[in-house]
Amino acid sequence: MIETTAAVLTAVNEPLELATIRVDDPEPHEVRVSVMNVGLCHSDLHYMTGSVPIDLPVVLGHEVAGVVESVGSGVTSLRPGDRVTGALTPSCGRCRNCEAGHATQCLRLDDVRRRQRPAFQTTDGQAIERLGSIGAFSRHVLMRENALVRLPDDVPLHVGCLLSCCIVTGVGAVFRGAQVRPGSTVAVVGCGGVGSAIIQGARLAGASAIVAIDLDDLRLKAARTYGATHVINGGDGDTVEELHRLLGDGVDYAFEAVGSARTAQTALALVRPTGTACLVGIAPMGTEISVPALDFFFQEKRLIGSYMGSGQAREDITQFARLYQQGRLLLDEMVTRVIPFAEINEGFEAMKAGDVTRIVVDLDS
Repeated sequence: MIETTAAVLTAVNEPLELATIRVDDPEPHEVRVSVMNVGLCHSDLHYMTGSVPIDLPVVLGHEVAGVVESVGSGVTSLRPGDRVTGALTPSCGRCRNCEAGHATQCLRLDDVRRRQRPAFQTTDGQAIERLGSIGAFSRHVLMRENALVRLPDDVPLHVGCLLSCCIVTGVGAVFRGAQVRPGSTVAVVGCGGVGSAIIQGARLAGASAIVAIDLDDLRLKAARTYGATHVINGGDGDTVEELHRLLGDGVDYAFEAVGSARTAQTALALVRPTGTACLVGIAPMGTEISVPALDFFFQEKRLIGSYMGSGQAREDITQFARLYQQGRLLLDEMVTRVIPFAEINEGFEAMKAGDVTRIVVDLDS
């Protein structure tokens, strides 16, 4: 067991508190990682504000990159010094969903994450929860070997962390979730980190038109950098009417990356008959969506969800890192700012302002 520094959430709607915590030694199939960089994700904000409940105290954070410090006795694929990023969805590899290629829906996830002792404790021995069994707002974390991916040396850790959540979620939703066809048309509602990744995924998939929709003009300007061919400010009028003016009867695929009932309804309204609306944003607990039934009967629209890219996270992260190396996947451009660990609360305030794509925390500073 070692002592380290973590940003702990002790009360809803209160700032994270930097505190000394204890981190357990790795179990046989675990790896202890010295965390270098963590991306701030809107899902972390859901827990901080209480819109999604979680037990307290807890260390949030999951978009992680760092260096292997030590490994458990059963670990064979990683060794100390390896540069890694992690996936939120370790899997058993043997259940029905895993064998069918749906590792993000592993039926034994709770068993995979269960460990004999608390991974994090206060200095007086109280257990501390970890978001997603990661808790990346800590200078050291414990993760399963099969949730970690080795990063190439030319993928900097401050952008490599994005691969573990917003990139695998957004680009994965395009290829694995909705399975966008080359030449098709795409709309993306919400152009933050995940939305920007969806736009890039649509570009990589060969979409002929990509419409970025947001309320922030700076985000819309950035969306063109990532591949958007058209932009619509949702605050300027009727979004659906404007899209029809641009592209006719709607798009083949619409992606929702905000996490609200209203934007989910908008995504479904944006697709043409036989089109697919894909919900990617995490909505607050208890959110219900009301959609017109006739859209499905007479227009044969499809409404689907995509969680963490709907695929095999470790394989996908490896491939996305290769696309970054080739200059085809833009990551540096997505990092609005890198901030020191002591400014993590200010980072979340900046995120609430809405004019950032991704803020990354440097835990080594």
